[in-house]
Amino acid sequence: MAREMSALKFYFRNGETWTIDRRYIGDLWIKQITTSYGRINGSEFVEIHPVAGFKIEIYQEGDHVQTSDINLGGLELGMFERAHKFQDIERMEIIFRSGKPDIVYFPYKEKDADGLDNVYQSIKFSEKTKSLYIVIDPEKDVDSTYPDKF
Repeated sequence: MAREMSALKFYFRNGETWTIDRRYIGDLWIKQITTSYGRINGSEFVEIHPVAGFKIEIYQEGDHVQTSDINLGGLELGMFERAHKFQDIERMEIIFRSGKPDIVYFPYKEKDADGLDNVYQSIKFSEKTKSLYIVIDPEKDVDSTYPDKF
């Protein structure tokens, strides 16, 4: 029996989270999930799942904070604005209706010494569709991936 995805939960570099119910997700593509083993921040060796690239369309209704997410930045700005202002999504949980979530890590290259913003992440809100578009990819950005949305 196949697992059914119910939501995606983004983890920002500063520890904030954003959970998006599946009904608020339009286009979604996760490129080449692989399995690796590594030590993150001095932890024990763990299994990790890096991805080669990611793109998503989030409908306007997804621009809110769920009660399970403690997120002051999202409460003050709205999640669309928070994600646009601080481009620091580093990983995501794929949450299923039952069972353990899968965690995937996005390509990440720090823009500066602070290490918060990701060179590979681009985000844009479309006045045309009222959706937020996010692309995390070393080879593409949001404009080249969704040229007809803006």
